[in-house]
Amino acid sequence: MRRLGVVSLGLARRGWLRRVLELAGWAMRPGPFGADAIGVWGRGRAARRGMALARRTGLPVVTLEDAFLRSLRPGAAGEPPYGLIIDDLGIHYDAERPSRLELLLQGGDPLAGGAEALALWQEFGLSKYNHWLADARLPAPGYVLVADQNPGDASIAHGRADAASFARMLEAALDENPGLPVLIRTHPAAQGAGHLGAEVFRDRVLRAPPLAPPAALIAGAARVYAVTSQLGFEAILAGQRPRIFGMPFYAGWGLGEEELRCPRRTRRRSREELFAACMLRYPLWYDPFRDRLSDFATIAGMAQAEAAQWRENAEPAECIGVRAWKRRSVARFLNGPGGAPVFSDTPRHPERRCVVWASRETPALRAACADRPIWRMEDGFIRSLGLGARLVAPASLVLDDLGIYYDPARPSRLERLIATACDLPAQKLARAARLRAMLVAGGIGKYNLARDAMPDLPPGRRVVLVAGQVEDDASVRLGATGAVRTNRALLQTARAADGQAFVIYKPHPDVLAGLRPGAVEDAGTLADLVIGDVPLDRLFASVSELWTMTSLMGFEALLRGVPVVCLGAPFYAGWGLTRDLGPVPEQRVARPSLDGLVHAALIDYPRYVDPVTGRACPVEVIVDRLAARDPRMARAPSAPMALLARLQDRLSGHSWLWR
Repeated sequence: MRRLGVVSLGLARRGWLRRVLELAGWAMRPGPFGADAIGVWGRGRAARRGMALARRTGLPVVTLEDAFLRSLRPGAAGEPPYGLIIDDLGIHYDAERPSRLELLLQGGDPLAGGAEALALWQEFGLSKYNHWLADARLPAPGYVLVADQNPGDASIAHGRADAASFARMLEAALDENPGLPVLIRTHPAAQGAGHLGAEVFRDRVLRAPPLAPPAALIAGAARVYAVTSQLGFEAILAGQRPRIFGMPFYAGWGLGEEELRCPRRTRRRSREELFAACMLRYPLWYDPFRDRLSDFATIAGMAQAEAAQWRENAEPAECIGVRAWKRRSVARFLNGPGGAPVFSDTPRHPERRCVVWASRETPALRAACADRPIWRMEDGFIRSLGLGARLVAPASLVLDDLGIYYDPARPSRLERLIATACDLPAQKLARAARLRAMLVAGGIGKYNLARDAMPDLPPGRRVVLVAGQVEDDASVRLGATGAVRTNRALLQTARAADGQAFVIYKPHPDVLAGLRPGAVEDAGTLADLVIGDVPLDRLFASVSELWTMTSLMGFEALLRGVPVVCLGAPFYAGWGLTRDLGPVPEQRVARPSLDGLVHAALIDYPRYVDPVTGRACPVEVIVDRLAARDPRMARAPSAPMALLARLQDRLSGHSWLWR
């Protein structure tokens, strides 16, 4: 480990920074004694003190800075960056001396991989900060976009610019584009005005909405003007040639119309090469979920998941009838620009959208919330390391503003996603295929309770698995639309279909635990074998076919290539992937691939929150934790909270706790 001396207490207190430096081979320590280099952050006042100390001691300087994909919100919100720049030559925004980024771009090394990574950046709509809102109102396309910046931004002075550069930029934007509206975008972290004050907003000079998506702003612009703002870089990535009035890191490579020149920068680079240098080669990316250095694609997926959940929570929420033990967990899925959700027993906040557990939606509730949106909430399909009835909180939830996935009588958001999955691009289908492989390899299902050994089965016989369910569950009440509506009837039907088959019956875990109704007293007579919580990989490897009413086990069997017979109408039935013996909705005419179904059900529809860090995350993080049997995925409330939950449950007249 190399030793990095720092003189700033602020740096020394950043735990995430210390950890990323450790992973990069640097041990951070106070002061210069015994240090191999002096570490400074950027080019602020504290950095100047550190650089002066380095000159006195003869030690080299290592400059630290945020990566170009920083975080959901600006650093003032207290969010650590997704990535860190460690530069032992200079720093990218200091044009007076070379930086490692400049050497990458000026040198002869190949800068490959930029096209694929740039496509991911564009697909996810990423920017340096990602707390923008999709419904921000923008002027009609054809305006001129001008990027303002914070006074005192180090990239301005070190980019050979000053306050007068902004005045020249605005004047040029007006003179060179007569008659066009000029839209000024203030820096997202600005507390007030930037260099272009209130006096400039007159005639055709307008202020851009503060939370407008940067990609949308750029897409609607006839031209883009910047001094040293990263918005100029993002304009290049979008195919623009911005007018540049300073010397930022993205200038000098033949990609913009520049006022200044840097004699050191003589190479001509494509935007893909620029992106590869800035995103793939220059920064280090840190994965806080797995506590390791990572790659751009993984971090882009993290950023997209966090930003998507943030935007979905733009409206403040009122959660109706959520028990006390669940509220902290549910709040993590609903925090966003609308603030933290409020919890009520009955509707009390008409200014908020109503969020209700799907099975508790009633005509009275719909009438009380007639003037506001109702969102139905349910567990996701990859839930936890334990049962909700045991008070284990979920790692995923679904929120549906149309209906709910297990009710085939009305549309749901999932049904629409599946219907359009036929048109998914190849990269999304490839991600779904990788996810499916992870689930199969890790033996991952909804609850992941495997405790029992898989018994030996008779060789040479066809094996039929019958998936039992909780009989008062809403998915059975609403989705078992045919003649078979009980576990006993399901078993009898499967047995009658093939009298020579070896029939295995697997009760639902909640029923097996005695927490929910649905026990079949004579299951041992109707089936050849009754099993408990056995490993999914061993179970499905032994099965020739699965029979179900609406159980999620049917979906889990499809993931593993097991044929599925449905007697009800679960979300995965009616798309040509199952044998359907019960009625299915007539609107299910699309024929998506299995990976299209996986993408809709496990990537697009649910939200995921990591129970360990409390942060929104991609599904792959949850799958990794479940595959590792991370005990933190099985946390239940404290004993007093659990006692309160059971008392509240008893007083409310329910025999179950989560649903």
